[in-house]
Amino acid sequence: MKILLVEDEPTVARFIQSGLVDNGHEVKHADNGKTGLDCALSGDYDVVILDRMLPQIDGIDVLTEFRGQGILTPTLILSAKNKVDDKVKGLRAGADDYLTKPFAFEELLARVEILASRALANSPAQTSLVLGQLELDLINRKVTREGQIIDLQSKEFKLLEYLMHNPGKIVTRAMLLEKVWEYNFDPQTNVIDVHISRLRNKIDKGFGQQMIETIRGAGYMISVK
Repeated sequence: MKILLVEDEPTVARFIQSGLVDNGHEVKHADNGKTGLDCALSGDYDVVILDRMLPQIDGIDVLTEFRGQGILTPTLILSAKNKVDDKVKGLRAGADDYLTKPFAFEELLARVEILASRALANSPAQTSLVLGQLELDLINRKVTREGQIIDLQSKEFKLLEYLMHNPGKIVTRAMLLEKVWEYNFDPQTNVIDVHISRLRNKIDKGFGQQMIETIRGAGYMISVK
């Protein structure tokens, strides 16, 4: 997942960026509102983490500006301002979530991943997904690779579909549990590992290139190398 972090406090920025990278995410850091706005306007991010009080341009103004220009990237406001009126102002400006400082990194990570998952679920409907020679027909529920039909069980199909919606990106266990298994908690089982193994055997075995990769300590990724 590609994340834009707009935060002017160096210690806080390093803390957040380090944690996100350790969890397999790519992070672009901007230390002021003007740079953050320029980055946000590119629209090339899955989530924006936006500090409320920033130099040059205030966080609320940054959000108002890129929302006004049609950028709908899910945005989480971080702020030391914890009054209800402050939260309401942020949400009405276009924020999707509001987290007050100080905060636990685990909560920040969970909120960011949920925002990204919701945005994906609300994206325009597609009838097929294609990655290299792998094709997933969403209407007929059919999967082929190099023209060869691959028989998948329902959960395997849903797992592959989610991976193919995120090509070249690390998908975490938390994201898979929520979107594929509809769990809002980790049941501490190996259900994901078992299904990934089965899916990899069907998608990759017998073909020249491995597409499904396990990223140790982070999650899984599907790509064409």
